[in-house]
Amino acid sequence: MTFKYEHRIGVQAPAEVVWELLADLPGWASWNPLYPGAEGAIRIGAPLVLTDADGDKLETTVMEWVPYEQLHLRRSGMNGFVRSIRYFEIEAMSNNGVIFSNGELYAGLGSFLIKKQRGAIKAGFEAMGEALRQKAEAIWQERQVSAK
Repeated sequence: MTFKYEHRIGVQAPAEVVWELLADLPGWASWNPLYPGAEGAIRIGAPLVLTDADGDKLETTVMEWVPYEQLHLRRSGMNGFVRSIRYFEIEAMSNNGVIFSNGELYAGLGSFLIKKQRGAIKAGFEAMGEALRQKAEAIWQERQVSAK
């Protein structure tokens, strides 16, 4: 069984500002309600540990990343019966606007258990997207005022 959950949101800020928030792993605590903790390095093959709102540690591996565009993480759970790819993607729509997508692709024999949690998963992705939007837009507005 393979399926995905995704949340997309428009952000009135450049891709560079959104990427700054994603790449600043220690800074996630200041804006990210889904993963208030993130430790590691954004390097292909490097471990990255996300701490969720309940304090659970989620061990992932960086699959690929492209600055200002995407960060993809691989994860395996339940002794390999559930595999997933957690992704964060930034699609530039203009110089000062992007679509931010965050979601997860699930596969494996045990993935049907994840479907039972779809409401909470979707709500978490939405909360993260909205928090990133608010933080990125505030940073961008502040920089615009400072530049004048």
